[in-house]
Amino acid sequence: MIKPETLAFITDVAENNNREWFAENKERYEIAKTDVLNFVDQLIPVLAAADPEFSIETQAKKCLMRIYRDVRFSKNKDPYKNNYGISFGVKGRGIDEPGYYLHIQPGSCFFAAGFWMPEASDLKKIREEIDYNTSDFLEIINAADFKKIFTLSQEDKLKKAPKGYEADHAQIELLKLKSFIATFPIKDEEFFKPGIVNKLKNAFESVYPFILFLRKAVEQ
Repeated sequence: MIKPETLAFITDVAENNNREWFAENKERYEIAKTDVLNFVDQLIPVLAAADPEFSIETQAKKCLMRIYRDVRFSKNKDPYKNNYGISFGVKGRGIDEPGYYLHIQPGSCFFAAGFWMPEASDLKKIREEIDYNTSDFLEIINAADFKKIFTLSQEDKLKKAPKGYEADHAQIELLKLKSFIATFPIKDEEFFKPGIVNKLKNAFESVYPFILFLRKAVEQ
């Protein structure tokens, strides 16, 4: 779990997003960062137990994203992020692959797993795998444990059928997806309770077949 003060700090960052304020509160940032890293340390062995390809030797600092924003090509020039982003990847952070992501932001916390905006070659493989093994994929996303926790995101989606598929394909809505992401919202206060680790353990275990399907598809 994490401390309420850790969430309070990121709330203050959002309200005082400038370098002067951040410099004055650098000690608070370091305390909050350490708290999040300790939480990630608790989650690493839990995820490693659920996903054999995720290394228990993974370092927490390699999972936690930087708080500093890259503003070079953005109209929003706020120098700091208003969240703690935690990326759990088998091959390492920043590598395009199916993986896990925990987003801690006051009022907007969530856990997600899947493959966000895969490159065209990988997207083609995933669609082919869904087309060839439809029953397997439907069994995964319709499993009681999966549906109890996760929702399959419909945000990144084509308006028309992708090339090579008929508009009346039985699973055309799945094939239109450009990202394959399962999401699970989490209330802020859940992070302050010891049970959050077990809650995420259940999420890791429930979403693993989904990750495995995507992983096998792109590794062919």
